[in-house]
Formats: sequence, C-alpha cells, structure tokens
Amino acid sequence: MLDYKPSTSSYKTLHEVVQKARQKLNQDAWDYIIGGTETETTLQRNRQALDLLAFRPRVLRDVSNRDASTEFMGKKLRLPVCLAPVGSLELFTSGAASDSARAASQFGVAHMLSSVCKPGIEQLAQDAPEALRLFQLYVHGDSSWVDEIAERVVSAGYKGLCLTVDSAVYSRRERDISKNNARRLSVPGREFQEKLTWKDIDRLKSKLTIPISLKGIATAEDARMALDHGVDMIYVSNHGGRQLDHCLGSMSCLPEITKVVAKKIPVVVDGGFNRGSDIVKAMIAGADMVGLGRIQCLGLGADGQQGLVRVLELLELEVKLCMGMLGIENWSQVESSMMQLAPLVGSPHVLSAFPLLQLNPDTFY
Repeated sequence: MLDYKPSTSSYKTLHEVVQKARQKLNQDAWDYIIGGTETETTLQRNRQALDLLAFRPRVLRDVSNRDASTEFMGKKLRLPVCLAPVGSLELFTSGAASDSARAASQFGVAHMLSSVCKPGIEQLAQDAPEALRLFQLYVHGDSSWVDEIAERVVSAGYKGLCLTVDSAVYSRRERDISKNNARRLSVPGREFQEKLTWKDIDRLKSKLTIPISLKGIATAEDARMALDHGVDMIYVSNHGGRQLDHCLGSMSCLPEITKVVAKKIPVVVDGGFNRGSDIVKAMIAGADMVGLGRIQCLGLGADGQQGLVRVLELLELEVKLCMGMLGIENWSQVESSMMQLAPLVGSPHVLSAFPLLQLNPDTFY
C-alpha cells in the first residue's frame, strides 16, 4: 500500500457529504444516482435487506488493535471495498472515473472501471497507475470485439475482467424517461449482450491471462454454474435496482451464494451499501469485498476526488467502531452468530441510511 495522504475535505459525517452533493448536482445527475427501474422495488429492497439485519455483539474481548484491512488479488487494501463500476461518472466530477481511481489509489481500495464511463481503458491506467484496477465490460460486439477489449485491458495492467450478466436487455428507468432524460437507449451492438451465454464465458476464460468475474449473480444456482465454468470471482448484484424490478435485495441473496461458493473463489457484493456497518454485515455474511456505487457518486459530487477519499475515511472510521463494539479485531474473527433478522425500524429507501437529512421528498426524490 502506498503512503496514505489524508483528504483535504472537512466533512465530519456522511450525512454532510450527501447534503453537499445534493446542493451541487443538477436534477438530472441527482435522479441518475437515486433512481431505479419501474416501481423501484428492488432499489428499496436493497436497503431493506440491510436494515432487517441486527447485530449480536460479543463483549469482554480485546479489541485494542482493530484492523479493517484485507488482502485482495495480491494487494493489501485498507478496507474490503471496491469502487463499483458506474457509467457516466463524468456527470459528478470533471475527472470522471479517473477521479474515482485516483481516490481508490490514494486511500487504498480497489477500483472497477465501467466500459461506459470516461476516460477509457488506457487513459485511466495512466491517470491511476498504482491503483488496483479491474475492468467491467458490457458485451456490445462479437467475439473478435471482446478479444480486442480484453487484450487492451491486460496490456494496460488491469488485474481482472468483469462481465456484467444481468443486463441482457435494458430496463425502463421511468424516473429518467418521464423527464426525457433517458440514457443509452440506442447503444450500437446491444444485441450481443442479449446473446451472451455460458459458452461465451468458457471461450473468454480459455483466452484470458487475468481473472474473470461475473457481475449480476443473484442465485445459488447461477453461482454453482459459475464455479462449474471456472469463473474466478462472483459479483453479487442486482445493478443497484436498475435492471429487473421486484428482485430480492442483494444482502438477501448473499447467504445462499456464499454457502455454495464456500470460499473457493472471492465473492463481491453491492446494492445499498452506504455505511460502515453495512460493510461489516456483508463480511459476516461471507462476502470478501463490498462494491460501493451510489455513495461513490455522492462523494465525487460533493467534492471530486477528495470528497470520495473523505467518504472512504468516514467509512473506515465507522467500520472500525462497529468492529470494536461487535467484539472483533479483524475479519478472521467474524462469526455468523453475530447477526440475525430483526423487525424493520422505519421505511427503507435509497437514502434511509442517512436519517439526519430530514428528507424533503420534493428535494431528495
């Protein structure tokens, strides 16, 4: 890990970051962050799945040397966090994904670049050469097109290639449609994503010299299929509630998947993770890494690269406090008995992790 340079942002809480992002972003960019598809039920269930989980803390354990770091793809990271692939980060910060990757490098977490985000494969590698970089791909071309992308990814020093597999067809994001703000409805080659099968995974796996992962796994059945086909990492996700509506929240899906995987390969999860306690819950449930999407955008929207670094600092603070009160010093000490289902408190929604916002629906929705 590189020598850490603290952020220059002075936010004391994540609430302040969210509030500042709302003040600075225009309505289109804001809708893009907080919106989902159709009724936005999956979006709400992502948060609900986390809010339904209660801790069962253990006491009288020495927690004086808490360490929230982890080893991932041969690199030590300060948190078990990957900045998730988000398209159009240029809506939130002038540096687009480069600001995100530089924040990841500065703080010490992983970064995954979306294939529909600027500045592109090679430029991002130049802008953040020391970051643990992965690349996410939507398949918008034939096998030769995919192979060419894969070669560029490997040549640019990325440590893994991730195929998104929950987007065979593009959803109706009515929050955007109703405001004539629909994005990427006519992307050339989208039909190739519709035709993607396990045979394509096998073909690509046989050619790649770096690990391949699948993003959008949501069932134990598909997790087992991924293992059978030699996939190197599983990424549990429902696209942040932006693809198929009426799905389970990601944290509801995670236990059945980690049970099947049984630590044979890493498991990443995203979907509603906004607080340090959320990260701890994922680790108790057997995940190896947590993907951060919306909170990444909010940090960038509030204060660019430094805003995102500050988000990571605050998350680390929250994680370490949670670990101490839960009774663990490191991730090897988590136990499944430290968490159980409990009644909901309040109504889950995309920003329900931040109750101090005193939300005005006209402003925040």
